[in-house]
Amino acid sequence: MIIVFKPHAPKEQIDAVADEVRKLGYEPRLITGVEQSICACIGDERSQHTLETLTVFPGVEQVMRVQKRYKLVSREGRSSGTVVPVDGGKLKIGGRKFHVMAGPCSVESQEQILSTAREVKARGATILRGGAFKPRTSPYEFQGLKEEGLEMLAAAKAETGLPIITEVLAEKDVALVARYADILQIGARNAQNFALLVAAAQTGKPILLKRGLSMRIEEWLLAAEYILNEGNPHVMLCERGIRTFETYTRNTLDLSAVAIAKQETHLPVIIDPSQGCGRADLVVALCKGAVAMGADGLIVEVHPNPAEAMSDGAQQVTPEIFGGLMKAIEPLLAAVDRSL
Repeated sequence: MIIVFKPHAPKEQIDAVADEVRKLGYEPRLITGVEQSICACIGDERSQHTLETLTVFPGVEQVMRVQKRYKLVSREGRSSGTVVPVDGGKLKIGGRKFHVMAGPCSVESQEQILSTAREVKARGATILRGGAFKPRTSPYEFQGLKEEGLEMLAAAKAETGLPIITEVLAEKDVALVARYADILQIGARNAQNFALLVAAAQTGKPILLKRGLSMRIEEWLLAAEYILNEGNPHVMLCERGIRTFETYTRNTLDLSAVAIAKQETHLPVIIDPSQGCGRADLVVALCKGAVAMGADGLIVEVHPNPAEAMSDGAQQVTPEIFGGLMKAIEPLLAAVDRSL
């Protein structure tokens, strides 16, 4: 870390800070300027002792980190990209193949999830999404079919062969959801529920970690660090829109986060255009943007009749629109040397 002293800080203040730096296990290297001095602190910034509290010392202007706080997620620790195996390695996310996860926001009935699974598979989807446990803003809204919904997803997988991704909301449900799901989804509202992250990581299942509604990118990556720190390397980051001042869309899909996450980390990045804007009419355009930005896949909400959906109907596309979406991204994928 680097400590920047205030202009003309007296020597006794600088020496006091240097002594404290040594107590905390770092070696101070003082660089004295005509007006301002700095102290380069040699040591591992990821230790239990942080130097950021030294801003309380008289004469200290600021303390700056040099190393990244997310050592396992960072490309500093691994330059090659991670490839996440799904369903016993039948699918691999993060390589040249671009994977599309598709299905309804909520599992509503056996007929609904089966018909949707058939439709999305026929149009090129490789993973079936569907919510059995639904986090809703209001307690009076549809909360999902829970284990019954998981059983319906399993039946759809048995018929179509599509692996399942579904959200887990609570620590107590982790083991249950892991029995059915091939990928555990951690939603935006739980992205900093660290106990849930640890419990999900310990299943060894691949995890899709969505970015929280108001999370900075560093916070998102540090949440992923919790999972890798438990010995589970199979993590995918998912940008799903953040809350901003804009009202034309439900959320603001931050496509710049794709470029930053790909530069900063070795983890695959998935885009959720449905949650990202909350408008079905913008989904296709956002999917094209995701491909161009270098995303490794999409997770798209598809419903046979969005007008009758029990949750988020306005952002779900029909199977026919989904088919057009898949055709629309093919030339873009070819341009970036990838394929469905």
